[in-house]
Amino acid sequence: MENPLDWTNKKICVTGGAGFLGGYLVRELRERSVRDIFIPTIENYDLVDPDAIQRMLSDSDPDVIIHLAAHVGGIGANREHPAEFFYDNLMMGVQLMHQAYERGVEKFVAIGTVCAYPKFTPVPFSEDDLWKGYPEETNAPYGLAKKMLLVQSQAYRQQYGFNSIFLLPVNLYGPGDNFDPRSSHVIPALIRKCVEAKEAGKDHIVVWGDGSPTREFIYVEDAARGIALATERYNQSEPVNIGSGFEISIKELVEKIAKMTGFEGDIVWDTTKPNGQPRRALDTSRAKKCFGFEAQTDFDEGLKNTIAWYQDHRN
Repeated sequence: MENPLDWTNKKICVTGGAGFLGGYLVRELRERSVRDIFIPTIENYDLVDPDAIQRMLSDSDPDVIIHLAAHVGGIGANREHPAEFFYDNLMMGVQLMHQAYERGVEKFVAIGTVCAYPKFTPVPFSEDDLWKGYPEETNAPYGLAKKMLLVQSQAYRQQYGFNSIFLLPVNLYGPGDNFDPRSSHVIPALIRKCVEAKEAGKDHIVVWGDGSPTREFIYVEDAARGIALATERYNQSEPVNIGSGFEISIKELVEKIAKMTGFEGDIVWDTTKPNGQPRRALDTSRAKKCFGFEAQTDFDEGLKNTIAWYQDHRN
């Protein structure tokens, strides 16, 4: 592990800092005594626009940029908006990193996505397998747009000596997640579905696919800690997975959430809808070796917290 970043008197810009993961990361940074954190909002800075990026960099004058901002959603949203997901994420990331390099920003932390992995990556996904095939079709445009930040990060380090790193977090979940049915990911979508079905006295819920795919999830607090540790201690352009090392099938996940929310009806599988990637689980050994990160939150514990938060805040 190299000399850790001294946070004292550093100015940190967290794009997406007002979002789900961003809120937890900002809290994590404050706990590390970071006093000067700039959080650009989309209302004031549309980061797809290079002029807005320039204005944001002038206003924040950062030493470090952590780029979390992304245009994201579940399988449905990815299928409906593939062009937007590609263009917005590519333009945001590529221009931001380029302008950061031009301004002499000390460090750039790019947040990628597990959607960048090939559809049939051997499990557990090792960072070395990132280029061994094409991503799963439903989210390939988004996955590839984010993956270009890895190419850029490595190219800019090679040519300019620019210190940028690229992290690959697996699917997040936790209190404060997005529960909007049009754009939410699988855990919040299922929690909402079960809670609403139970309240309405429905005898079944419908779930996409056949339940066979597996997924890995990381509790949002763990992910925030992983990103903070990497920002502090990791200075290479080799990509690094941020995961929990825990894999669960969608079928088992639905049954678990139904039980925890008290929904006792049937689960009906709509096999006309896509499954998404067949399996998803990460090899998390590089994060442990390079900056000492391991996830700590038990999955059932994290789910309980997420369900409780939704039930408290839904109205």
